[in-house]
Amino acid sequence: MKQEKKGTLSIQQLAQDLSTFAIDRTDLKSFLAKIPENSHPNLNTIEYELQILKILSVGWAISFFMPASDKNKEPLTQIFWEAIREISIKISTLAATTTGKHINYFDILKNRLDTYLAVMQKSLDKHQNPAGIIGPAFARACDTENDSHVILIGTKMFTLTLGAVKEYLNTMGIDNITLN
Repeated sequence: MKQEKKGTLSIQQLAQDLSTFAIDRTDLKSFLAKIPENSHPNLNTIEYELQILKILSVGWAISFFMPASDKNKEPLTQIFWEAIREISIKISTLAATTTGKHINYFDILKNRLDTYLAVMQKSLDKHQNPAGIIGPAFARACDTENDSHVILIGTKMFTLTLGAVKEYLNTMGIDNITLN
């Protein structure tokens, strides 16, 4: 994620930056390139699921790294998810145009979020690190439950996305966010 020097940034711009980062596909391609050629998972499924995981991870990072007492947290979260909803509408329209099937990409995001949250709630007693839960859950979503490369890719996407958002929020500084 692009890091800028601390300065005042509107909450709308911060949400826009985070939503742009969430849908950026550059890192997806680099993750896919690391899958060994002799491995035979469905790369389209992995790419599709990686994008979903990245979007959800940005949303989680906002919730996790901004204090509950921060007056900007709720508006930032709302504006971020509104931006993702708008993007989802465009993705749904494009998919309907190209495949002839109606999909609701935002509902897919919500369903996948529910799936990840359910897995995390079941597994947090055994694992203290959510990344250790997300990697295997990601591989299950890709129908490659026992593929260590896919588990690692999901774990890395989750971890690196959380880290990038945390760094961005720290760089911007909570006091430097305005509601205008």
